Amino acid sequence: MKRILSAILFAATAFSAATAQSGYPFTPVPFTAVSVTDGTFWGQRLKAAREVTVPLAFSKCESEGRYKNFVQCQHPSPDYPPSGFSFDDTDVYKTVEGASYMLMTMQNKAERARLVNYMDSVLDIVGKAQEPDGYLYTPRTMNPWHPHSWAGDKRWLSEEVLSHELYNLGHMVDAACAHYQATQSRKFLDIAVRYADCVCREVGRKEGQACVVPGHQIAEMALARLYVLINSTPALKDLKPKAQQYLDEAKFFLDERGKTTIRNVYSQSDKPVADQKEAWGHAVRAGYMYAGMADVAALTGDSAYLRAIDAIWKNIVERKYYLTGGVGARHNGEAFGADYELPNLTAYNETCAAIAQVYLNYRMFLLHGDAKYFDCLERTLYNGVISGMSMDGGRFFYPNPLESDAKFAFNADNNTTRQPWFGCACCPSNLCRFIPSVPGYIYAVKDDRLYVNLYMGNKATVNVNGKDVSLQQTTDYPWDGDIQLKVTGTKTSAFKLMLRIPGWVRGQVVPSDLYEFADGKQLGYSVKINGKPLTATDQNGYVVIDRKWKKGDVVSLHFDMEPRLVKANRKVTDDRGKVAVERGPLVYCAEDKDNAGINLRHLLLSNGQPLQVSDIEIQNTECQIASSPARQFTVKALTATAQEATLGTDGAVGSKKVQLRLIPYYAWNHRGTACMTVWMANKLGGLGDY
Repeated sequence: MKRILSAILFAATAFSAATAQSGYPFTPVPFTAVSVTDGTFWGQRLKAAREVTVPLAFSKCESEGRYKNFVQCQHPSPDYPPSGFSFDDTDVYKTVEGASYMLMTMQNKAERARLVNYMDSVLDIVGKAQEPDGYLYTPRTMNPWHPHSWAGDKRWLSEEVLSHELYNLGHMVDAACAHYQATQSRKFLDIAVRYADCVCREVGRKEGQACVVPGHQIAEMALARLYVLINSTPALKDLKPKAQQYLDEAKFFLDERGKTTIRNVYSQSDKPVADQKEAWGHAVRAGYMYAGMADVAALTGDSAYLRAIDAIWKNIVERKYYLTGGVGARHNGEAFGADYELPNLTAYNETCAAIAQVYLNYRMFLLHGDAKYFDCLERTLYNGVISGMSMDGGRFFYPNPLESDAKFAFNADNNTTRQPWFGCACCPSNLCRFIPSVPGYIYAVKDDRLYVNLYMGNKATVNVNGKDVSLQQTTDYPWDGDIQLKVTGTKTSAFKLMLRIPGWVRGQVVPSDLYEFADGKQLGYSVKINGKPLTATDQNGYVVIDRKWKKGDVVSLHFDMEPRLVKANRKVTDDRGKVAVERGPLVYCAEDKDNAGINLRHLLLSNGQPLQVSDIEIQNTECQIASSPARQFTVKALTATAQEATLGTDGAVGSKKVQLRLIPYYAWNHRGTACMTVWMANKLGGLGDY
């Protein structure tokens, strides 16, 4: 069972097909092998997803007509008017995927049974909507006489412009793989396989096929995942003769980009993917495509793909990467900007784009094994991703700016605050499927090496060189830098424990010169084994402990964790003369809810000012948890003496001392519309006005 589940998230192991295939050289440890400790930082977020986010998403699928679209497909009618967006079907698929991940870690049998039964009822609706040849796209299927404008007159022909037939396929396949692995039921998998078979028959280079590529990428990742699932699951041996066609179709979708009739930068189809060297266009589409290129490259050995995504990753991290780990500078097109175009007030930074960056950075690690990819993944995870979901799990950001004037309606549906749902609900439903999978990013293995990539309280059983090793990780990270790893059981005596030393400990904000620390501090770390100090050097960002292990061995890891000031490369014009504040993996911001009467754009935070750490409670005034309509959440805040610039009647610039409070960026906007800033002036040239 563990071997089957090891393929659940990504293509990570080697398989043979018609030709030799190889997977990623580094193997992920599936989240099903990891149990995150209740009450910890991530334990709270998993609980919020389980108790609030996923149930909320299911309820919205009902109230917003997502299920209705499938029901209408059972009895098509020329009288059905257009309904919603072309990708609304995926809200159902993504929520089922997230619920399936939750199912695999549920301990309560009654709760599990209720969720299984509910998903079965949803899949009954989905299955009955499918056309006899496997096609399922509700904007067309419900009314083929007058299909929705973005469905086009014929199948596939508007795919690269408006249709999301292939995008919907991707999310359907992803969800079906997860559902099968959670339940061992083929109910959803067979639906998805029928649609995948339909696509493979009708979309391609052969005569009579539609030669199109996905307008919105993700099918590439999903079809690669289906290929891996089939080849790693003996119970699916009847599907094995078809497995290769799914990988071939994924590669076709990538190889054909830049060659079809419609070519544009927006969807990364302006040139062949192997010729692309920088990130452009819609940031979510791009991130999904780059991750799909990594999957297909790992399974086919396509070195041209590898060279391309190495160059693209470098371009992002060196020139198009926000301090919060978000990407996508422009509201127009939800897109990457030009090099060093990183505005704060108008930053887009879609939540889905941050999730896509996690997918990409994880795959880059699985390809190369370097800690720098996890440095980026961690930055995005703790800032750009979880900022998109309120701490209670029930309100959301679509974009995630680094500044707010409380006037510019940055959030979707023209809002300045977190919202309980959106007309275009891709971000909430994407969080449904992503948050429950986070434990799967903690560990990885290669041969006799066990990698510890993220630090969060958990218990895990990891297969190293064919033998199980059980670990218990105890920590209050990201609030402090003390981590304890205990070997609670081992069937092998010798292996190498690889402990990631985060870039922020080693004096590196990101693995480029886009940002650097500005305070001159030098942090350190220490490692002990069973209480005895270990002298260690790091390799590619990891401390290597090579020894014979026994049950009861304890590794104690300490990271110095102090507030740090960060400055941006001078080519980032919006951040010149300014500094930001970090502590550990968390980016901090100033919100006017904590700084009454202070004009945040008039702040001057000098390098020499000490920042004090203290616990504060943030009351979520619009909490979605019915049993607790106004919950409080504890965070570590930073306080400092700063200067607020003043302008006298004679035009002279002066200043006055103020007490400044900073909170973690992910925690802002829990108390209604607010002014907020991540970047604060430390020179007069960095000041601005509201």
